[in-house]
Amino acid sequence: MNTDSLFRPFSLKSLNIKNRIVMAPMTRSFSPNGIPTADVAAYYRKRAEGEAGLILSEGTVINRVSSSNDANIPHFYGEQALAGWKNVIDGVHSAGGAMGPQIWHMGIMDNHRSGWVPSEPFEGPSGLNRPGFNNGKTMTESDIADVIKAYGQAAADAKSLGFDCVEIHGAHGYLIDQFFWEGTNERTDIYGGKTLPERSRFAIEVIKEVRKRVGEDFAVIIRLSQFKPSAYTNQLAKTPQEMEAWINPLADAGIDIFHASQRRFWEPEFEGSDLNFAGWVKKVSGKATITVGSVGLTGDFFGAFAGESSEPSSLDELVRRMDRGDFDLVAVGRPILADPFWPQKIKEGRTDELKGFSKEALGELVMS
Repeated sequence: MNTDSLFRPFSLKSLNIKNRIVMAPMTRSFSPNGIPTADVAAYYRKRAEGEAGLILSEGTVINRVSSSNDANIPHFYGEQALAGWKNVIDGVHSAGGAMGPQIWHMGIMDNHRSGWVPSEPFEGPSGLNRPGFNNGKTMTESDIADVIKAYGQAAADAKSLGFDCVEIHGAHGYLIDQFFWEGTNERTDIYGGKTLPERSRFAIEVIKEVRKRVGEDFAVIIRLSQFKPSAYTNQLAKTPQEMEAWINPLADAGIDIFHASQRRFWEPEFEGSDLNFAGWVKKVSGKATITVGSVGLTGDFFGAFAGESSEPSSLDELVRRMDRGDFDLVAVGRPILADPFWPQKIKEGRTDELKGFSKEALGELVMS
């Protein structure tokens, strides 16, 4: 495999990275009471040592009581949690890496298998996690305003702690995505509507608040997906025209990079073109994009939760699409979760040393 194009530098505003490989955000649940530990800091530092160009943290929740359904998901608020994140970014920088936190509000969730629930009800646009499943409250306009401010504060804290960028989690059926989706947004006020652009108002206001708090020179990323964990074949934007009407207002609001999540990066988004999700977003917006989805391994991430193992796979098709200009950066999840030195091994052609992936890796912070 000729992977030279994966190892070209990339710069945009505050973001200056040594290569095009991004460590994808992956929930780890190793932060008791929301506080990132020394082990969490060591886990991320090890990925910087392994030459991931940009590390995006696991989802870390904003200052809202019901933003999380898991007591071990890290917070991005409060003195202790922010001190923990300061240790993380200092360690990453000392190893020559760059990093941004993925700031997150889960919205309406299923109750966690542990039995833990937040002290206030889950909140979302219409109380729905998926069509027909109500497990929380409908947000008032006052709730919405407070949540928007909480996103802005998290982004401001990311900048003040020394992170290189910030990513807003707007994908995979969580709060922002619940506003996007007609299946979970039944509102009749200014945050609802029959069209995707109408239902994008909440996301746009979040982005504008984040941009206001971090300034024009700080890189802001948003992660988006068409699919939901409860609806793999869903498409928010069903045509290129609908995608343009959805994506460009988000870009205008202040997004620099779109992190376009799909289950398999090689699958075309629309008939008549082999462009994937990231390719189409770049085409309609002109903005930089990150592709992600089963890079470097057979099988997909959701299969891993079901106990499916994966083996290393070729990067030839990925590189072909990058060289064609379809996307700018490549997010890699499970290979880097299981092996912090995956980028280095790819760069040096040590493909015989690449590891497969099994669900056991989800249960630990792999350090070697």
